[in-house]
Amino acid sequence: MTPGHGVVALVDGIEPQDIEFILQWTLIAAAAITAIGVFTLRVLGKRSLRVMVLGVILVSALTSMAGVGVIANRMLAGVNQGVVYYLMSIAGLAGIAASLVVGRQLTKASRALSASVSAVGDSGVYVPPTRVLPAELSELSDALGVAQERLNAARQRERALEASRRELVAWVSHDLRTPLAGLRAMAEALEDQVVVDPRTISQYHTQIRTEVDRLSSMIDDLFELSRIHAGALRLSRRMVGLEDVVAEVVASTEPVARAKGVRLTGAAVRGMPVYVDSAELGRALRNLVTNAIRHTPSDGVVDVLAEVQNGVAAVCVSDACGGIPPEDLPRVFDVAFRGESARTPGPDGGGGLGLSIARGIVEAHSGQIAVRNAGPGCQFLVRLPLARPAPPAVTRTAPRRRPPARAITGPIAQ
Repeated sequence: MTPGHGVVALVDGIEPQDIEFILQWTLIAAAAITAIGVFTLRVLGKRSLRVMVLGVILVSALTSMAGVGVIANRMLAGVNQGVVYYLMSIAGLAGIAASLVVGRQLTKASRALSASVSAVGDSGVYVPPTRVLPAELSELSDALGVAQERLNAARQRERALEASRRELVAWVSHDLRTPLAGLRAMAEALEDQVVVDPRTISQYHTQIRTEVDRLSSMIDDLFELSRIHAGALRLSRRMVGLEDVVAEVVASTEPVARAKGVRLTGAAVRGMPVYVDSAELGRALRNLVTNAIRHTPSDGVVDVLAEVQNGVAAVCVSDACGGIPPEDLPRVFDVAFRGESARTPGPDGGGGLGLSIARGIVEAHSGQIAVRNAGPGCQFLVRLPLARPAPPAVTRTAPRRRPPARAITGPIAQ
């Protein structure tokens, strides 16, 4: 072989014009067969996978046979070419047989996967096929399983939201209409001059003002809850000390505890920076403390403890309510849930939205809220991420009892 001839010098004894002829006609035949095959596959695009695989194998086999035929016609002129074509036919038939086997396996796997998907409509659960699937179909089956789990979770959330909506409608129809009926009765009594005693009139005015304030508070809670559920709660976050927020909450709720005869105590460690909306977080903690005071009998104790637990800021509100029935614990944070047989709130009762609002605010701050029975009552625990690691020296595991909360006027110290 002489260097420089390129492709034509690859094989001894073959003339350059033979190589050119073989390449030219092989390319022409391959292009024609490929074009016909692609057109046929597009026409048969909605047919079975078996037909598609057979088409691909036929295109490959016919292209190979055309190439061998061109070589035989050019290089074996004058020689019996029947053997060559016979061997080509055998190779083509072998390829077709292999394509039929592969196509049958793919068809069975596809039908098994389709049957599993169809069964979801009856059972509501996706069960993967028992037969072995090709890698691609196996990945598709796994993806279908994950999608079905997400769909079930979304369906459960939708059902929970629907139940929450029904409870909210019942709450509005009862807890808002009841005080409105009382207000109308008192207003009509004053308007018709049924009540003329100055002292009674003054009592009516005071009662009307009290009911109006309560209705205003309920409407504010409804507005806050609607913002939380709609994802429209806007947080103005800044770096604050959690101990300062807790101190403000204890100071603002102390008059409520004093009026009921409940002793409110607080303790906190210093150095717990959190990146929060102090007004919204204060509202959430205030709801927890007010709820604890409301359900604690007179001469009982409500304790608020803020400390670092396992690298996160934690606020624990403990009361002496006597505990919550275990079956009611999962529903404590549901809308309008009070855990009482009577839905009508007392004079100091809330609308049943405070704990739901607290959960929404805490979760909006990437925190967690939980409740459990402990000691003479229950404990509400709020966990919030620290803005930066707190010094280990300030953490402790047990609350330090303090004097009655009425003496608290500044930040809670360790």
